[in-house]
Amino acid sequence: MWRIMIQPLNSAERDHLAKNLPDWRLADDRDALIRDFKFKDFVEAFGFMTQVAILAEKMDHHPEWSNVYNRVQILLTTHDCDGLSARDTTLAQAIDRLVAR
Repeated sequence: MWRIMIQPLNSAERDHLAKNLPDWRLADDRDALIRDFKFKDFVEAFGFMTQVAILAEKMDHHPEWSNVYNRVQILLTTHDCDGLSARDTTLAQAIDRLVAR
């Protein structure tokens, strides 16, 4: 079975992160993207997490996240390349489209 090697983002791709994903920030302690979300209440936050879970499963790329009442924090990194990859930016853009609806 062939396994496609996932490559980390190159410097040109990293230069575009702030422009393409303005609501995301780089993690301080690892090569990852983080975004914080705040919702009206727990039900709205959980509904958002459910939508992200379905999306992530379809993309076969799963976030690290936490939820406290109406707040959700999502961290994206690609363990296969030990850092940021196009898989992370693609999922981040898809998540951004969910909240833009």
